[in-house]
Amino acid sequence: MYFFLMNLAIQDVGQVSVIFPASMANSLRNDSHISYSGCVAQVLFYVFFLGSDFFLLTVMAYDRYVAICNPLQYELMINKHACLQMITAVWIISLFYGVLHTVGTFVSPFCSNVVNQFFCEIPQLLKLACSDLYLIEIGILLLSAVVVLGCFIFIVVSYVHILTVVMRIPSGQRRQKAFSTCLPHLTVCSIFVLTGYFAYYKPPSDSPSQIDLTLTMIYTMVPPLMNPLVYSMRNKEIKNALKKLLGLRVFPPL
Repeated sequence: MYFFLMNLAIQDVGQVSVIFPASMANSLRNDSHISYSGCVAQVLFYVFFLGSDFFLLTVMAYDRYVAICNPLQYELMINKHACLQMITAVWIISLFYGVLHTVGTFVSPFCSNVVNQFFCEIPQLLKLACSDLYLIEIGILLLSAVVVLGCFIFIVVSYVHILTVVMRIPSGQRRQKAFSTCLPHLTVCSIFVLTGYFAYYKPPSDSPSQIDLTLTMIYTMVPPLMNPLVYSMRNKEIKNALKKLLGLRVFPPL
């Protein structure tokens, strides 16, 4: 679990760092410019971290499923070698996913250099395309929708099985602990998928709207902000370690 949490933390930091520091710097300088190469890099790394984040949430749902529904086989199925294989697959597939979307987005020339968003978001870039080559990225987005929907269904089914087992636990305290772990995870995934689907697959509009900005802010900010609360701050061992670390820094030994 802690191995997966470490990778999730890296991905959340990377996802936020790709867009928000540059956006805040531009806001402070009252400047909204970004170079073409910078825009390409932003799309590549953001989609890379976005994809890896969701794929890892899928892996973590499987981890919780095995831990709760097949506890006697957990050490056999989720051993060190299996964890390394799953994480390596997540990073490699996400990198391929990022490259695929970047090539599909920038293969078409653009008629304008004004992006109606606070970062280089793919739907806004596709509105600027001057040729039919943008249909390549449309096809990739439709394929991505199928993949994401499949992962989300897998997560939901995993938690249905988990909750079925949890309901049979005689101890009310253990049942409450399992619910408090599983339901926030499912909530984060639901927010991530629903807002992302609306942002990427709703009918395009010619002018920017507050709905576009709101949806983008939700799917870019809410999951990375909620993940530490759901997976770390609610964990007793991590809270004790954090208190000890802060205590050592604030009150150093004499």
